[in-house]
Amino acid sequence: MGILEGRVAVITGAGRGIGREHALLFASQGAAVVVNDLGGSNDGDGADAGPAHEVVAEITANGGRAVANTDNIADWAGAQGLVQQAVEEYGRLDVLVNNAGILRDAFIAGMAESQWDSVINVHLKGHFAMLHHAAEYWKVQSKAGEQPSAAVINTASGSGLTIPNAGQANYGAAKAGIAALTLIAAEELERYGVRVNAIAPIARTRLTLATPGMGALMGEPTDGELDLFAPANISPLVAYLASGKCPVTGQVYAVQGGAISLLKGWHDVETIETDEVWEIDDIATRLPGA
Repeated sequence: MGILEGRVAVITGAGRGIGREHALLFASQGAAVVVNDLGGSNDGDGADAGPAHEVVAEITANGGRAVANTDNIADWAGAQGLVQQAVEEYGRLDVLVNNAGILRDAFIAGMAESQWDSVINVHLKGHFAMLHHAAEYWKVQSKAGEQPSAAVINTASGSGLTIPNAGQANYGAAKAGIAALTLIAAEELERYGVRVNAIAPIARTRLTLATPGMGALMGEPTDGELDLFAPANISPLVAYLASGKCPVTGQVYAVQGGAISLLKGWHDVETIETDEVWEIDDIATRLPGA
């Protein structure tokens, strides 16, 4: 019996890359999966129902349970419909994996408003929209005396947390926001029986390979070598965080290659103090980091 036996999971952006591997592993571990993917390009343009349905076909061919969804999770009604589909199809929702994402890289001085808005919408608004509608469902369950044992796994990035990348102001800002959203959601939703965590993954996907310099770090392994940067190497952590056996909440984990690291956010490094009102000259001579 798999670690996710009997659980129902919604996974966004599950038609390709890391999300696809999440869906395949979840199904093999006993979960019923709603495979969401709009099927757009790297930058979010277009739509293609094929990837979501192909993953569903692969799961069902192996004896698993899955249905496809091609709604836009950055759309409020689309996110609501995705949660409703899980409940209508399988009678419940236990796990939400927010994974969908796009890239529209540009330097700040040349970034168009549409490039900013589209990335913030898919990543940050998309995470929140899905989280809101799932939380609403779990709150109703809890109030009715049917306390959930639910889990949310969000997808942040080192680009917004540990390694700021020039040209990714939109992406990095969205991912940093997702990390903060995760911590706040963990505090708010614990009363309803919901755990909320996030991962910051690095794996060989079409998005990371589109980021300058990343391809050289995650090249295809030669014969006989372990493929530690394969997208499938991210999914075991997510499966554990999604399981009813996992007690963890309110954490952000970096996962890349053969390493999983617990990340912590902004914290005091050095402080200056005064017993008087602040004077500009005093600040200028003592300001940390200057």
